[in-house]
Amino acid sequence: MTQRWKPAVTVAAVIERNGQYLLIEEHTPEGLRLNNPAGHLDPGESPEQGVARETLEETTHTFTPDSLVGVYLSRFQRPATGEDVTYLRLAYTGQLGDVVPGRTLDLGIVRTLWMTPDDIRASVARHRSPLVLRCMEDHLAGQRFPLDVVRTDPSVFVSAGAKAA
Repeated sequence: MTQRWKPAVTVAAVIERNGQYLLIEEHTPEGLRLNNPAGHLDPGESPEQGVARETLEETTHTFTPDSLVGVYLSRFQRPATGEDVTYLRLAYTGQLGDVVPGRTLDLGIVRTLWMTPDDIRASVARHRSPLVLRCMEDHLAGQRFPLDVVRTDPSVFVSAGAKAA
């Protein structure tokens, strides 16, 4: 039997304020890289919940998604190990809220920073993924889809133990 292909599902926040975009700088196996606040979708959460959680963990700010910017499929081969991973990214835009008192940045996140579109375009060599630029460009072009384009079935929120009962 062949192994089933399983792309990694990630969520990302594309946050613009006053002509600048919020990015994070993080340690990766490839060195210090720039990324949108983003991460893997966790079991038991909707993509909207996941992007709110990831944004909080990586920026210490609350985030309320209000539209989907796009759905992206990309492939990455890690130079150091040859690991071959395909990512399915759901990118959301929305409202950045306040810093949550007492929160600290996730392990590996060095800082948050606001960058202009030109600064982001000029820093492509430091991007964690080509999707950083693609998501920003789509956002700048006004690409928006309603949140209900992505539907989360209630079965997602049922714990594995509850299913067996």
